[in-house]
Amino acid sequence: MTNSHATTGSDAVANAPLVEVRGVSKTFRQRGQAVDALRDVDLSIGRGEFVSLLGPSGCGKSTLLRIIGGLHGPSTGTVTVDGLDPDAARAGKQFGLVPQSPALLPWRTVAQNVRFLTSLHRGRAAHSVMSDPEIDGLLEAVGLSAFAGSYPHELSGGMQQRASLVRAFSLGAPILLMDEPFAALDEITRADMRYLLLDLWSRINTTVVFVTHSVTEAAILSDRVVVMAARPGRVAAEHRIDLPRPRTPEMEDSPEFHETVRVLRADLRESHGR
Repeated sequence: MTNSHATTGSDAVANAPLVEVRGVSKTFRQRGQAVDALRDVDLSIGRGEFVSLLGPSGCGKSTLLRIIGGLHGPSTGTVTVDGLDPDAARAGKQFGLVPQSPALLPWRTVAQNVRFLTSLHRGRAAHSVMSDPEIDGLLEAVGLSAFAGSYPHELSGGMQQRASLVRAFSLGAPILLMDEPFAALDEITRADMRYLLLDLWSRINTTVVFVTHSVTEAAILSDRVVVMAARPGRVAAEHRIDLPRPRTPEMEDSPEFHETVRVLRADLRESHGR
């Protein structure tokens, strides 16, 4: 596996969009009342791009992620994924999902958990899932080789989430949908996980759509940050992150990083009237 992201920031934009969201609105019914979760969202995501949806709870970012992944249908508007509607893309195993909770099967070991979905998808996906040696390489990359025979209850929360990342990447899916995967972790572990994710992403040609309410997280991970306003959820601003790759913890002390964070925070305050 090679580092396919050496020039991701510029190259992803030059490529034809992999995901196209056009005029998407979503209305839910709650206690007999109509609640507008999203309104007139337009968004394009390039192949190999890392895009973060940034905003506080209730701004519709997770709803938008689920619509892209075919888990919800839009009330109005369209979504295409490599020319397919999200249902067809999901049927073709085009998505990997990393939720907030690792959702590991407690009766299976780490090795069994990370191989479970690949064993189901081999021969059924439109793309190639990873081989067992490749999965072993990812387990080694995230420091879990020595714990391959351990069960989830024997692991820390951070180790469980590492296993969840390996499981998602091992599917070889063109798009990873990540819904605040580090939200339940302590800040030190969360910071470590950001760079672990970037390392895995640098090894594999995958598009990432990442939901977060952390400005720091969005700034250090992303090629582009989409700031969401509520409610109804809509795109308030988009920012290309021009920090060089590979990203490092030391960058978080740089004036460029602090300026990026300042701009994102200002947009968040403006979009939410604060």
